[in-house]
Amino acid sequence: MTEPLAGTGGALDGLVVIDLTQMLAGPYSTMMLADQGARVIKVEPPGGENTRRAGPRAEGALGIEQGGFGPYFASVNRNKESIVLDLKTPEGKDALLRLVDKADALVENFRSGVMERLGLAYEMLILRNPKLVYATLRGFGDPRTGLSPYADWPAYDPVAQAMGGIMGITGPVTGGAPTKVGPGIGDIAPGMFLAFGITSACWRAQRTGRGQFVDVAMTDAVLAVCERIVYQYSVTGQVPGPEGNGHPLLCPFGLFPASDGWVSLGVPNDRFWVPLTQKMGRPELAQDPRYRTNDDRIAQRADVEALVGQWTGRHSRAELTALLGGEIPFAPVYTAADVFGDPHYRARQMLVETEHPGSHKPLVLAGTPVKMSETPGAVRRRAPLVGEHSEAVLAEFGFDAAEIAALCAAGATL
Repeated sequence: MTEPLAGTGGALDGLVVIDLTQMLAGPYSTMMLADQGARVIKVEPPGGENTRRAGPRAEGALGIEQGGFGPYFASVNRNKESIVLDLKTPEGKDALLRLVDKADALVENFRSGVMERLGLAYEMLILRNPKLVYATLRGFGDPRTGLSPYADWPAYDPVAQAMGGIMGITGPVTGGAPTKVGPGIGDIAPGMFLAFGITSACWRAQRTGRGQFVDVAMTDAVLAVCERIVYQYSVTGQVPGPEGNGHPLLCPFGLFPASDGWVSLGVPNDRFWVPLTQKMGRPELAQDPRYRTNDDRIAQRADVEALVGQWTGRHSRAELTALLGGEIPFAPVYTAADVFGDPHYRARQMLVETEHPGSHKPLVLAGTPVKMSETPGAVRRRAPLVGEHSEAVLAEFGFDAAEIAALCAAGATL
């Protein structure tokens, strides 16, 4: 029998979360809780969550026939325990209810109505456990918190990016198709907001004894990230368009060419403009009335960006780093290989080696960016195998050997 995760000492140590989520958005949210010490019990269907089989697959790593341990799954399900329950069986549903009785939170990201059809709706579970925080994440939200005309639409990252507004301001200013942001921000931003909502609601439940329903719509979360377009349109009535690699309110601010790639410069005020012109060997630009203030530079954006770009383009990223690093808001544009080679990310524990079952090489995952002095979060343990903790969790939650055997015989667990 695999032992359950011991206390972590993290800030959320002692918080018990039942995780029914799949794919990226929901698991990312519960990953954030687990990284900070919450005990997250992932409930998977027989055979395991589909993302277990997603690539790329390392040599020797567990394949589909063993339940799968793909890096997609491993990245956002670290620090969790796995239990298999078939919620379509009476036995599996009853087992989940017994877990809920002792849990602080339950998190799911099924389409609206799924949990109701299973007989596991919020209104039923809160009667069993009045302190329960029931959290949902859906494309367009749950009808309980505001009935969207799109409530029944399926949604994934590109849908949320499109309707949440971020695609509309991403892409070249010269026209062409909108551009999807590379990372799954349409999943990850909602997951972050949901983790914040869960911890907020759990804090209240501990003080009052009352749980509540917490809901995040993926589209709402993306719009919240794009807050600037809301007040811009409200004030001006003009629709913000693609911003290219610059900033609509600051100049120079964005990407510029180097001889061997690209660099990012941020000059948010005149205090940085003066030393930049000195580094460029053009101190007279700081006194030129066309470029003296930020408003002046915005009015002459094309000229300013051309002047800066001509200068940066004559230097390599390393040369520009030596010239500007530490003095002007600056960064070379990194590839993944650059990230792995920079000592910053090792020093900050942002590249964490974890066990990769079946493979002779460890799997490196992105660590948690939230650093705490007294209760540090961390990637403490690899993601679980399918049902790795089923027996241990069930026993801990009061199931005796005969009951566990009966669940197995009914195909409700393994």
